[in-house]
Amino acid sequence: MIARPILLALALAVSGTVAEARDTAPNAPAPVAKALGIVRIRSTHSFDETVARLKAAIAAKGVRFFDAIDQQALGKEANLTIGKSVIVRFGNPPLGVQFLQANRYAGLDWPVRMLVIEEADGSVWLAWTDFTFMAKRYGITTQNAQFKMAAEVAGSIAADAAR
Repeated sequence: MIARPILLALALAVSGTVAEARDTAPNAPAPVAKALGIVRIRSTHSFDETVARLKAAIAAKGVRFFDAIDQQALGKEANLTIGKSVIVRFGNPPLGVQFLQANRYAGLDWPVRMLVIEEADGSVWLAWTDFTFMAKRYGITTQNAQFKMAAEVAGSIAADAAR
């Protein structure tokens, strides 16, 4: 038997009401699960340079940097091999806490997480969860302007890191 939340996610994916991934390059790797509300942008820089530029872009916007987790290093510690992958967590607590006030479970996605990965072909990508998807996921209908602002800031930070 399939759990009810999975059935709901499948129904939303089939109906097309869930935010879709947006790729900014024509040579994108295999599609990311579009029903999962993933946004991504291809970097014009190396993996390490993209991570450094992402951190700098966060600082330049005056947004709080929380941490960066090297997932490849975690894999090595477990004797498992994965490609280069770092998750960077950042946010603006006065903004993010408003989402938590609307639905405490939104804490699963806050602070913002932006993933930097290097694909097998050497391309480097930044990816994050679409904010419209998050609003729908948590049933938050009272914070549209705040979600729009968060989406614009995240997109700007990613663009600054990628170009």
